[in-house]
Amino acid sequence: MGIIGNLSSDQLNFFNSNGYLVLESFSSPDEVKEMRDRMTELLQGFDGSDTSIFSTINQQQLTNDYFFESAEKISFFFEEKAFGDDGCLKQPKELSINKVGHALHELDPVFKKNSSSEKISSMLFSLGYKRPVVIQSMYIFKQPGIGGEVVPHQDNSFLYTEPRSCTGLWLALEDANITNGCLWAIPGSHKDGLVRRFIRDENGVHFDRPLPSFDRKEFVPIEVKAGSLVVIHGDLIHQSFENKSSSSRHALSLHVVDTDGFIWAKDNWIRRNVEPEPLYVS
Repeated sequence: MGIIGNLSSDQLNFFNSNGYLVLESFSSPDEVKEMRDRMTELLQGFDGSDTSIFSTINQQQLTNDYFFESAEKISFFFEEKAFGDDGCLKQPKELSINKVGHALHELDPVFKKNSSSEKISSMLFSLGYKRPVVIQSMYIFKQPGIGGEVVPHQDNSFLYTEPRSCTGLWLALEDANITNGCLWAIPGSHKDGLVRRFIRDENGVHFDRPLPSFDRKEFVPIEVKAGSLVVIHGDLIHQSFENKSSSSRHALSLHVVDTDGFIWAKDNWIRRNVEPEPLYVS
């Protein structure tokens, strides 16, 4: 039996108009708990010896071989504000990690199951994907007090195909609100095209042009309950602010591109040794 799309015409119209779509209760409480419990186990097994830092503000300076190799591994990245002046963590590692990535969807059974489910395939089929692959996965913690800002960006900047095909799937594993650093987006901004690309070359990584300035008043908050999935067009301008609250904001972020008639750019930061498996072929 072939794949059947699971998005309604109203949902597709909203997505096409606004560049994002919220699917409430996409994952069940048991599925959310399973992923959170599994990440707790992974953190317990991480000895903290690698001190790679992730920051969207200082991304060019902090990108290193550990980051590049994470494309096909399960790697751990600390918050920029997790360390004191002495270079030591200011709090336990469990409260210091920014994210874990970028191949959870391939290498961990729990995350693989939840990243390649029939409901994800059906949703992507509704969006017109012919041979989609999950190209990266990230478990994002948005730690209380130190969870860093994610500056305005477009996912197609980092995961570029010709023609462009990236869609972000942002699954809330905890309630996300204005207080603890929910997503914000400029509705309809995906219609204005791609503003810049993140390039990897012989000099490392860099953007091909400066970030334009955006009117903060144009952004709207996307507050969601745990289990909700936010579908994000690859050209949508979105961001999140620092988490200055006492509550974390865990999320699983997947990025999907099509491989049927789409060419993966050789100067993307991800350079895989093994081709990713498609979720389906239609």
